[in-house]
Amino acid sequence: MLEKREYGKLCETVWSDTLDNGLRLTVVSKPDFKKSMAFFAVNYGGSDREFFVGSDLRTTPAGIAHFLEHKMFDMEGEENALTILSGRGTSANAFTSSDMTAYHFECIDMFYENLETLLTFVSTPYFTEDSVNKERGIIGQEIRMVEDEPDYAVYYGLLKGLFKSNPVREPVAGSIESISQITADTLYELHHLFYTPSNMVLTVVGNQDPEKIRDMALRILPKEYSPVPKKYFGGKEKIKPNEPMTMQVMEVGAPLFLAGCKAMPDVWGYTGARYEITAALALSALMGQASPLYNSMYSKGIINETFSYDFEVTSGVSFFSFGGETENPELVAETVFKEAERLVKNGLPKDYFERRKKSAIGSSLRVLNSFESICYDTAVAGFYGYDYFGTFDMFSKITEDEVLDFLRRYLRPENMAISIVKGEREN
Repeated sequence: MLEKREYGKLCETVWSDTLDNGLRLTVVSKPDFKKSMAFFAVNYGGSDREFFVGSDLRTTPAGIAHFLEHKMFDMEGEENALTILSGRGTSANAFTSSDMTAYHFECIDMFYENLETLLTFVSTPYFTEDSVNKERGIIGQEIRMVEDEPDYAVYYGLLKGLFKSNPVREPVAGSIESISQITADTLYELHHLFYTPSNMVLTVVGNQDPEKIRDMALRILPKEYSPVPKKYFGGKEKIKPNEPMTMQVMEVGAPLFLAGCKAMPDVWGYTGARYEITAALALSALMGQASPLYNSMYSKGIINETFSYDFEVTSGVSFFSFGGETENPELVAETVFKEAERLVKNGLPKDYFERRKKSAIGSSLRVLNSFESICYDTAVAGFYGYDYFGTFDMFSKITEDEVLDFLRRYLRPENMAISIVKGEREN
């Protein structure tokens, strides 16, 4: 039965239910909007290459989750779901990350017809060897194109530097060699194993009827609850980097770098949500655009407007990164770690810390204006076992000690990996 929750401070009304087949359904009411969005996500992504079926460890080719996403739009009778949705004036797409595959659409009209199409094609695979062979060529071209992008190269250079065995170090799309091993039979098997309602989240944002959405999901999707294989991400990673420095030569206007460290492995439930918020606050206080460190480095010219930072929890690991264009990557990294050490020693000025918390709260509230962000964050929360809308009160409760403890534990130069992309003239 659908449960209605009112989040008064957020001005949000949310309906939710976990169906008998395990599907987690969330409907976020937006009565003042004409558009609606549906987001159907699978807890299966590019890093989920190894898993146990019973006691047997199965290994699949890199890139297979992304390949499956591409092929899911095919329907029997040579129909294509994307063509059908686009023909209705609907904006539809899909993506595969390291730990999730999601199919979504946004529309003003014909919402329920579009939702029926979405639920049907995602739950009803249709592949042939000929269509798989054709798609292999298309994806191969994508792989070649993205391999020439410096941002892509510097990111995966960092992941290979940080991690020794976790599959997050490998590109989500795989390689030309790995996708050559993918067959229609393998795609059918993986769909059967992972594209089951108990491993999925459906989120709808808009002025739509929650009961009607629930009834449609019950009618179209499989009725049975199916267990999901246990994922395996390789051996336990040490806090030290696998390779402290990676260097690549590409056509770039200025040297590009990305540095980072591993942090605490992924944590489930509200503990994990609080951990992520703490990490975000710590990194903002250290090197956000309003921080003394950022302004000092910017004024000295050792960073420019491309400098940014990020924190990720995925596939059994978590890590933070920072970087951008600079002529002296090692100096920027050294400056960041020295400032982290200084903050741990001296603490954060109270008024500065409170401003950072208020800024974080403001940023999180602005996200509620984005239907896509709501859908994505709700799906992540569903997979990690907490209520997304129940996390907003955490921001004000994070303490200075928690923030400083994050900096003390994880921002240590001996744990850093750095990835650098330079132009030929700089070698």
